[in-house]
Amino acid sequence: MRELILYIAQGLLDTPDRVEVTERVGDQTTVLELKVASEDLGKIIGRQGRTAKALRTVVNAAALKAGKRVILEIVEKNAGTHH
Repeated sequence: MRELILYIAQGLLDTPDRVEVTERVGDQTTVLELKVASEDLGKIIGRQGRTAKALRTVVNAAALKAGKRVILEIVEKNAGTHH
């Protein structure tokens, strides 16, 4: 699922090389943290949150199929953290 979100986000953004997705697996819930450059934050959220909602819908559909509970968090990556 991490790879799916990474692939989609990189296709949507101006700085795809600065996209990171980390996965924290808990007992009942997995949290996917999508980090994007500050200049891409508005683009990944979308107008009225539509893009973020669509990403969460994809995550929820994939999680449901896998029988898991997954939460997608979108986080602004600090400008100074280039990898």
